[in-house]
Amino acid sequence: MASVPKPVELIQIESKPPDQPWMDNKAEFKAGAYCNAALPKWLEILDYPYPRRWSVTDDDWNLPENWKEIFLKAFEDRLNRFRSFRLFMDICVRCGACADKCHYFIGGGDPKNMPVLRAELLRSIYRRYFTTSGKLFGKLAGARDLTEDVLKELFYYLYQCSECRRCSVFCPYGIDMAEMTILGRELLSSVGINIEWIMASVGSCYTTGSHIGAPPHAFKDTVDFFCDECEEITGIRPHPDFNRKGAEILFVAPSGDYFADPGTYTFMGYLLLFEYLGLDSTLSGYAAEGGNFGYFGSHEMGKRLNYKIYSEARRLGVKWILGGECGHMWRVINQYMDTWNGPADFLEEPVSPITGTKFENAQTTKMVHICEFTADLIKNGKLKLDKSRNDHIIPTFHDSCNPARAFGFFEEPRYIIHNVCNNFYEMPEDTIREKTFCCGSGSGLNADENLELRMRGGLPRANAVRYVHEKYGVNHLSCICAVDRAVFPPLLEYWVPEVDVIGIHEMVANALIFPEESERKTDLRLRPLKGFESEDTDED
Repeated sequence: MASVPKPVELIQIESKPPDQPWMDNKAEFKAGAYCNAALPKWLEILDYPYPRRWSVTDDDWNLPENWKEIFLKAFEDRLNRFRSFRLFMDICVRCGACADKCHYFIGGGDPKNMPVLRAELLRSIYRRYFTTSGKLFGKLAGARDLTEDVLKELFYYLYQCSECRRCSVFCPYGIDMAEMTILGRELLSSVGINIEWIMASVGSCYTTGSHIGAPPHAFKDTVDFFCDECEEITGIRPHPDFNRKGAEILFVAPSGDYFADPGTYTFMGYLLLFEYLGLDSTLSGYAAEGGNFGYFGSHEMGKRLNYKIYSEARRLGVKWILGGECGHMWRVINQYMDTWNGPADFLEEPVSPITGTKFENAQTTKMVHICEFTADLIKNGKLKLDKSRNDHIIPTFHDSCNPARAFGFFEEPRYIIHNVCNNFYEMPEDTIREKTFCCGSGSGLNADENLELRMRGGLPRANAVRYVHEKYGVNHLSCICAVDRAVFPPLLEYWVPEVDVIGIHEMVANALIFPEESERKTDLRLRPLKGFESEDTDED
């Protein structure tokens, strides 16, 4: 893990124009700001090109002999296949509306992390090889030759973009920097340049069904352990089943929710809710991952990983799919599913078996977000809730980038929070909803070796959290993304250590009243509820 300066040192952000024109500055690889190269075994498993051992800090990256030809051929292929890519190459007018919207630029001050300039790294190559003006006039037309130094610069900055699309909200032309980042990473991958954190996660998911590499029996053992915990805390034991054919619903959650705290408490919340409802659902040990790290680096790999969910739904013969609190799973489902793998005509249009509500927005994908499902339950009076059980929690809500900007998912999570909590406070208006700041570690950048980059990238969000903490006493940041639940704890420990991280369905489970439950004195984390602080709740 890279060492990180103290917050008082990191906050000293120097932002100034470079001494030389930006094309003449080589990328300076700073420790803590880049991710490690992917090991060849993952590329071999996934049938990716040019697996080899190399290191980011080496002068020689062991590129294939004809790497330039390969890269440019891949560039031309994307220009022909993706009309949006060619459009984004041509229409930017350098207005600068996006310049101060990227959290990496705000937190680090590097001009090449302004989205307009990060995109110019690709555009300069496009102009040189695919436009007449660039071929004739070179630098005068904003074009430059593709060299190894330019390739390294692309790697350095395309992996300092979390594909959050905040810059796109402010772009008058709607240029999607996330799409350009994905396509740029595909070009790098064409010559064997990938990062370990993404490829290891993708390779593990491709072979075992989850990004953490948990085989089906390990997934079942973990869920059984959660059931033990639920029973000990509430007196209610959930009864999930696995790989059951003929169930009405296949439930798919991100692996982050059964791998580490605090996501584990969110998974316990799912289990308790389903037990309360008697929901006819099943889990799959083979599609035990809703997240899609493949999407972070390649449209093709995103398609491959998304397909396994639907393949398993077909095998099990379920009617529709219910998805957990995940970020990139929902961007893939909402924006890409129908093109990549759908429409899923072998499934039925989702209808809640509890309320009868038709989820018309899922007519083609046949997949419903659990917050849609739970909000509908609450609206129809199907859950008995005691909001006071969350009185020790004073939450704000982080609009996770993918559900918010790609899914338009603003109201349902807030509706649930208002119905399970008595105290809720919003962060400043220009930091939430479609303008939300990123966690700073999305798109596969949640490794340890780039921790300083993560702390810098997460500074704008942490600053908004600090504001509501100091003004309203907020002590929890709630979110509906497993990556957020994984990366916010170290970010907040660094910038706002008084604030914890929590999922929506953890709070739902705290408030949920079962007819035959034990007396509730603690929440799912065994923290005393308000009014029970002085009691010894540990019976042992």
